[in-house]
Amino acid sequence: MWCGCVAGCYDCCMRCLGGVPYCSLVATLLCFSGIALFCGCGHQALTETERLIETYFARNLQDYITLAYIIQYFQYVIYGLASFFFLYCIMLLAEGFYISSAARQTFGEFRSTMCGRCLSSSFIVMTYGLAALWMLVFALSALPVYFLYNMTSTCNTIDVLTETPASINQLCVDARQYGLLPWNAVPGKACGMTLSAVCKTREYQMTYTLYVAAFAGAGITVLALLTYTVSTTYNFAVLRYLGRKGIGARC
Repeated sequence: MWCGCVAGCYDCCMRCLGGVPYCSLVATLLCFSGIALFCGCGHQALTETERLIETYFARNLQDYITLAYIIQYFQYVIYGLASFFFLYCIMLLAEGFYISSAARQTFGEFRSTMCGRCLSSSFIVMTYGLAALWMLVFALSALPVYFLYNMTSTCNTIDVLTETPASINQLCVDARQYGLLPWNAVPGKACGMTLSAVCKTREYQMTYTLYVAAFAGAGITVLALLTYTVSTTYNFAVLRYLGRKGIGARC
């Protein structure tokens, strides 16, 4: 009898595991990880950027007040993105479980409805749209990484040319040419040993690391959304099949 109980539990566990929508589950974990990296690190990186601009590139509050408002705006957008993707990923995962064989085994044989197929097709359109939009976000998140990479390269060059001060003073990073500050901002740029000192500060190193982490998070989110496109497309095909045959499947 004990062996029978073990066999029964084993069969039950195998049925449950067989009904897990692994594709949607992996995409959800990737999406949560990517959004957490992008939103968390991106929020702090924007705060550190404002501090760097205020300390080393602008002396007058009016020179960077617009940048401060833009940073604050993007931080609010980050709050909204985190909330939206958390709810959206949960809905996609729930759809995967609904279409899985676990749902069929729990609730019996069922046929998909027109409403279910319409909802599934809506998820496909939204997921494809979000994937395309997030590719743009991924590309834009590379811009601050590129800017800080160039700044680090300039600082490394300054460290190599320490024996020629005249050449060092000609090596500068101008925040105004990147649109971070207006052209009348003072000083607006850092040159020579001043720039080298900026690159060695804890604030700069932290900002660079945070932007790289946010860039990686955006890439992980793109991968998650592409995985979701496969999952939602498969789920829609399954629903159409259920509408004709009345059986369940999973993705």
